[in-house]
Amino acid sequence: MDIQQLYQLYKEHPCITTDSRDCPKDSIFLALKGTSFNGNEFAIQALDKGCAYAIIDEKTVLDNLAASGDPAAQEKSKRLILVNDCLQTYKDLAREHRRQFNIPVIAITGTNGKTTTKELIRAVLSEKYNVLATEGNFNNDVGVPKTLFRLTKEHEIAIIEMGASHPGDIKTLAETAEPTCGLITNVGRAHLQGFGSFEGVIKTKCELYDFLRTQKDGLIFLDADNEYLVDQILDDDPLWITPYSTDPEKQEICISGEVVASDSPLLKFRWRKPLAELQESGASQKWHKVQTQLIGAYNIDNLLAAIAVGINFDVDRKQIDHALENYHPTNSRSQLLETAHNRLIVDAYNANPSSMEAALDNFQRVEAEKKMAILGDMRELGPTSQEEHQHIVQLIQQSGIDLVWLVGDEFAQTDCNYRKFHDVEEVKKALQNELPEGYTILVKGSNSTKLHQLPELL
Repeated sequence: MDIQQLYQLYKEHPCITTDSRDCPKDSIFLALKGTSFNGNEFAIQALDKGCAYAIIDEKTVLDNLAASGDPAAQEKSKRLILVNDCLQTYKDLAREHRRQFNIPVIAITGTNGKTTTKELIRAVLSEKYNVLATEGNFNNDVGVPKTLFRLTKEHEIAIIEMGASHPGDIKTLAETAEPTCGLITNVGRAHLQGFGSFEGVIKTKCELYDFLRTQKDGLIFLDADNEYLVDQILDDDPLWITPYSTDPEKQEICISGEVVASDSPLLKFRWRKPLAELQESGASQKWHKVQTQLIGAYNIDNLLAAIAVGINFDVDRKQIDHALENYHPTNSRSQLLETAHNRLIVDAYNANPSSMEAALDNFQRVEAEKKMAILGDMRELGPTSQEEHQHIVQLIQQSGIDLVWLVGDEFAQTDCNYRKFHDVEEVKKALQNELPEGYTILVKGSNSTKLHQLPELL
């Protein structure tokens, strides 16, 4: 079968499962492979559980079925569809499904802030539209197709988050989702083990720009303060560009934002449209002030990105402000938590040198009598890992933090006198006997360090 034929089959059975433990009646099982599993081994089981068809990429499944003596072998073999590569077929089918909908598709990638920016954009656009957005961390070559298959005729806009850890990843995801516009939040030193270098990070993230250049009226939302992204814009670039900035000198042509001084750790900021646009229309040049529920001045870039998208899609100013004021972060991303013992700043979903520096810089600005930091390893940095962790230690030493606990084998190799823990379990044991009291505590580390388990103990 070619993709069009397979898609017709999907229309007759509009449910694809990749988990043999979850086989809705008359669904299609697709046999994906991983480092520790092979879906082909469960294809027959999926048919027995109620799947109408199973898509496989190993002929041995058919051969073993024929030799099994199963009285229903002939009937089952007709329901097995052999393809060259199940993962590629999954992506091709998802792209075919996406092509059934003539709606804006916004792609979001970047080193830091992808998920927060996606959720802010979802909040803003949901004030006016029925929005489909990536759930959880489904931002890879399996998660993106899974999201696309959720598209229905009721959706008016789609927001697709795209993650990457190797060159070519964004190119592949863009070719699957075929976005009409896109946003790179930033580029930083993350996943260097996969990318090989910081330049490799930039090149891979900007594969999104490369794809949009091939589309008619491709649009990007550009952080005009990020020199690495600005440098990727060509002199004769066919892209339409909506820029945003916190630089006062760029207010003429950019959607602008400024942090407003506040006693609270929660970010308060103000924004307005480009002055040239306001002057031309005769509109008021007053700023719009927004009190957010987000921790960290670094989040102003994510907020301005959401504003830029909202303005482009004609969301009313008051609706934009309402969405941003009422967005509450979850999943240990820029959360402020008050416990019976301490005040916590929890950003424990991810960590790399860029985001760790930003978190420490912001923490230094937070007013508190006593400060503590519990910091976990930054993973997947390759040969630069020791250097990057030592650099973070140097920043901590300059920050004036009263108490510092470092968690993980990478921080264990740094030259410092801070208290070190092998893993989060050792931290938990320590907290049973020496719970800090009256501190403002920054909790940050890569998700795999599991520091998100600590807030309930603090």
